[in-house]
Amino acid sequence: MYYVTVLAPSQQPVTDAYLVKKLLNLKGDDGFQVNQVVVALWYIMGLWPMVYMKCWSFAGGIYALIPYFVLWKPPAPPIQDSELRIWPLNFLESKVTAAVTLGAGMAALIYGLSSGGEVWMEYIQYFRGSKFIHVMSIDFVLLSTFAPFWVHNDMTSRKWRDDYRASLWILPLLQLVPFLGPAIYLLIRLSLSESQKSPDQQLNE
Repeated sequence: MYYVTVLAPSQQPVTDAYLVKKLLNLKGDDGFQVNQVVVALWYIMGLWPMVYMKCWSFAGGIYALIPYFVLWKPPAPPIQDSELRIWPLNFLESKVTAAVTLGAGMAALIYGLSSGGEVWMEYIQYFRGSKFIHVMSIDFVLLSTFAPFWVHNDMTSRKWRDDYRASLWILPLLQLVPFLGPAIYLLIRLSLSESQKSPDQQLNE
């Protein structure tokens, strides 16, 4: 937090305020096109809460999640079936939600990565002078770095870590593919209702 508030570059406060308004569609069509990489990064940062959906302190970004990582202790308390049918768990556990998150993330990444060299050079200039872009970029890197740890926690809560073969290929995938790895995990992970069943119950179905 000290780095963010004191040491991060802040040479363009007026530009930062303008970019935020443009990204929030609070500015009309004035002919200025926001950097393609910045737009992609903005939308990816908007999707990260869907990945860290179990961490309700996400509003502060990675800086609010660090206490969660430090204090979290498995296993998580069991959840009643009735809770899974009501908001917000019915939304967060939905495979449709996971698929939309993955699809939107892929679209944003393709949009950003398909930009040319000049766009990336402009983004680097923003990164060096804009506190808004600088902090958002670092936040993305840190969230990507912590994602395998979060998935490990979630796999433990759902008792999927008991399946060594599953953890063997899932965790390396998450480490290699920022955002898309955890988003894929949301789509393929065990549901909470399935993870809370005993082996005998699973065999009888």
